[in-house]
Parts: sequence; C-alpha cells; structure tokens
Amino acid sequence: MAKLTRKDLYSLEEYSEMRAEYRKKVIAHKENRRLELGEHLLLMFEDKLIIQYQIQEMLKAEKIFEAQAIEEELEAYNPLIPDGSNWKATMMIQYADAEERKRQLQRLIGIEDLIWMQVEGFEKVYAIADEDLERDNAEKTSAVHFLRFELSSDMTAAVKSGVNISAGVEHENYQQVISPIPARLRDSLAADLT
Repeated sequence: MAKLTRKDLYSLEEYSEMRAEYRKKVIAHKENRRLELGEHLLLMFEDKLIIQYQIQEMLKAEKIFEAQAIEEELEAYNPLIPDGSNWKATMMIQYADAEERKRQLQRLIGIEDLIWMQVEGFEKVYAIADEDLERDNAEKTSAVHFLRFELSSDMTAAVKSGVNISAGVEHENYQQVISPIPARLRDSLAADLT
C-alpha cells in the first residue's frame, strides 16, 4: 500500500469544507476495521484512509500548513500504513474505571507480544509490537500499543483466495479467541495485501 504524500492531503480550507462528509465516510469505514478481543481489548486495523484522516485532523487541530511541518506529520504517521505483506493495528486496553484500568495494566504486562492472527491452514502470527518505542516497563503496560502482523507470501495468497482468519490473545491474565473473525473485517484485511 503506497504511503501518503503531501499531494494526497487537502489544504486546511478544503478539509474544513468537506470535513463532515469525510468524517462520516471514515467512521463507516472503521466499522469494518475493528476487532474486539473480549470486553477490554480492541484492535483497530489501520490503513491509508484512516491514517489520512488522522493526519488531516492533526493538521486542522494544530493549524499546520507549512511544508516542513506537514512532512513531519507524514513521517510520523506513514509507518502505520500496511506495506502489502502485513496488517498494522492500534491495540487499546479499555477499562472505564481509572483504578480498575491501573490494576489491569499492572496485570497485563507483555500482552502486546501475545496477540496473534492466524490464516486458516497456517501457524499463528504473533504481533511485532511497538517498533517505535517501548510502551511498558516492570510496573505496567501501556493502554495503547502499535502492532504489526507480518505474513508470508503463501499466507497472503490464502487470504486473497478467501480463507478464514482467526485472532486471539494468550496472556496468562487475559485470553480470548475469535474464530473466525467477521467476514467484513476479513475482506477489509484482504484488501491490505498486495
């Protein structure tokens, strides 16, 4: 999947005029890109449209219009776009109560390395987590992690042929399996593969 360039972005004025409709389009698109692994763990699979929206929102919020600053945003966000042989996801650990969240983040250290995807007929592919920086320590994990699932060419071909995909987490304090993932998500993930 091609990375975003400045040519792909709308000016602040253009974006302001189209924002409401564009936002509706992205929200609908995101519904086909999310996977809940139990009550407290959400994977949001990123793609070019979602990342473009995030950049546009950042440029709007920060009133960024200078070329160098736009390039910095592109440099920060482009690594989140799948490369054609992988899926990239933002993982969020969600507990509404702040004290409960604090306790669970202490119990779930290392969970980001135990998230997996499995193409039917193949071994599980475990996430490569937080390649940009460490997000956990000896006391707790972060509530947000960035994951990459790297697929072989045989897995990619199988997904494109329509086989099922499963997902799960196997942390000692949090286990969940979704087998298979919903067809709408499977089809959306297949589109990430070139």
